Amino acid sequence: MKINVIFYSLYGHNYKMAQAVVEGAREVEGAEVGLFQVHETFTPEILEKMRAAESKKSFEHIPVATVDNLTEADAIIFGTPTRFGMMAAQMRAFLDRTGGIWSKGELIGKVASVFTSSSTQHGGQESTILSFHTTLLHHGMIIVGVPYSEKRQSTLDEITGGSPYGASTITGSGSGKRQPSENELGIARFQGRHVAEITKKMVGE
Repeated sequence: MKINVIFYSLYGHNYKMAQAVVEGAREVEGAEVGLFQVHETFTPEILEKMRAAESKKSFEHIPVATVDNLTEADAIIFGTPTRFGMMAAQMRAFLDRTGGIWSKGELIGKVASVFTSSSTQHGGQESTILSFHTTLLHHGMIIVGVPYSEKRQSTLDEITGGSPYGASTITGSGSGKRQPSENELGIARFQGRHVAEITKKMVGE
């Protein structure tokens, strides 16, 4: 059973969430979990001006995803920051390269799930995940979210991300100085584990 986690991150928040998703998925026996990032489209000069160059270095060792990382997996968990209520352009560019495998139906029946981040509490987390689902449904994928058996998404003790649609984190304004909370990371681990458990039932391994 192979699960690939594919993310885009600018300031490192989605990278940390992706790490938690991987940790959760690896808790399921038989899960082989890969971690990949999508290609960065910003130039080094732009990243420097956005004060993101240093944060990008923290995960520059993560391999860049290819279309093969989609077809080889039984399940794919995607992570993207929200951009005006939708996925980041870098993730969109990656998915726009999948027309060939769409035409062959190579992702039909594979499990898919999405996590995200936004700078504010109501910055489009749910709409980003739900609009992401449209692409996954066009590929014939089976979408898995985060059920309410994960009680951390119902907490009222703190401001936190997390919904039935997927794990999420609130980054704060500017360069996103707020880091994912333990509650948010816990939901991400749950999501990874939950996807792995469902995938194991489907593929029988």
